[in-house]
Parts: sequence; structure tokens; C-alpha cells
Amino acid sequence: MLTRRTLMWLLAAGGSLALALPGIGAAARPAPASRNVVLVHGAYADGSCWAEVIARLQRHGLNVTAVQNPLTSLADDVAATRRILALQEGPTVLVGHSWAGTVISEAGVDPKVSALVYVAARAPDAGEDYAALAKKFPTPPANAGLVHSGGFAQLSEEAFLRDFANGVDPVKARVLYAAQGRISDALFSAKTTVAAWRTKPSWYAVSKQDRTTATELERFLAQRMKATTIELDSGHLSLITHPEEIANLILRAAGAAPASKPASGSSERDGGI
Repeated sequence: MLTRRTLMWLLAAGGSLALALPGIGAAARPAPASRNVVLVHGAYADGSCWAEVIARLQRHGLNVTAVQNPLTSLADDVAATRRILALQEGPTVLVGHSWAGTVISEAGVDPKVSALVYVAARAPDAGEDYAALAKKFPTPPANAGLVHSGGFAQLSEEAFLRDFANGVDPVKARVLYAAQGRISDALFSAKTTVAAWRTKPSWYAVSKQDRTTATELERFLAQRMKATTIELDSGHLSLITHPEEIANLILRAAGAAPASKPASGSSERDGGI
């Protein structure tokens, strides 16, 4: 006979098991409502890339801050992100584009972080060799455009305009090229010590026309973290070409907007793809 005490023990044990197993239950648990959003930019970029997204989030009354990553090391970028998180009061949605997915996977364990949003972003597991993982998927064209000098790297103008900023207005793309953030040669070899997406509710925006990160890799990462996922007919810089869709995804992660029909040219799946 199932006694009340036994029933209560089983319910408690089941909840503990869901929390203990990596990747189990993280996406299913709703994130606390948040009025704060911290945006983290990726390589070859800066915080201004979030401008159109920021404006939309502010119109919804959210407190938004963009991190300015030094791009000198994972530790330096995580430290910059943590300094901004320390300024937030209450639950905070942490958002990363591209390389910044690695940053938020490390910094996202902060107790203030209520949800994670990945935008065409890396999402390594703790201690994972991300370069080795990426080699299992098609090589994106942008890789051939890296130019190294003095311990740092940047994209050539051709690679930046054709592969990194594909889909962006050419005039704006050239402005972005002029302002691109140079990265340390050692930046991409760094490994995370934790994977915040294992324990935090996560959302992911896949770019179907991405020439900087393989779309197949993005889909794999989103499915692995059991993220609520949207797919956009966008290149790598969906935060610039599709700011409305990206802002709406962040709003959902913040509990500030109801679920709605995906925009034209996009699709959505909950809990993986």
C-alpha cells in the first residue's frame, strides 16, 4: 500500500533526480519573470551590434545593458560579463551571440541569471573541445578569411562582407567591418569549466543562412540543451537583420511577452529541434 509518507518521498526524490541529471528538466522549468537583460557580443563585433534589439526591449520597459568584451581571453570576457551582472537587481536574462555563447555558458551560473538566450551561438559543455566538436560539421566559409597579426586575428574585408555579414545592408556591413573587434589568437581554444545551460532554462535562435557557424552545428547545440528554438532565414548577424524576432525571443525568456506565432520566414520548436 502506498502511504502518504512514501508518496511524498517519491515526489521529492523524483524532483531531485531531475535536477541532478545533466540536461534533464532545465528547459522544462519556466524561468522567473525578469526586468533585466544583459547582452554579450561575439567575435569581430562590439556591443553596438545589439542597438536595434536594445531599442525594442527598452520599449517593453526592460532594463538592458550591453557588455563590451575585450576579446582577449575567455577569462577576460567572462570577467567583463560578471561586472555587468553584479550591477543588476533581481533576475536577469543573459544573452550571447556567436562566441559569446561560450561566455554566457561560463558566466551564466551566476544566481542572478534566470534564463539564457543563444543567438547563432557556441554552447560548449564543461571542458569540451569545441573546435573538435565543430569539425564534425560542415566548415563555414568565413573560416578561410581569418587574418592573423601580432597575436590577434580579424576577418578580411571580403570574408566579413560575404560570410560574416551576409544579409546585412552593404553600407551598414562596411561600417561594421571598420569597427570589428579583433580577437586574441588564443581566444577560441579556451574551454569552459561549467555549462550553465545544463541548469538554466535556455532559448536558441538558429540562423539558416549562416556562413560563419554551420547551421547544422547550431541545431545540434540547441537540441542538446533542449532549448526553446526558433529558426530564422538569416545569416550570422540575425541580431541586426532580424532584431524583432530576436527581441521577441528574449522577451519570452524574460516572461515579458506571451508566446506568439513565429514571424514570416521563421519557425519555432519548444524543448529542442
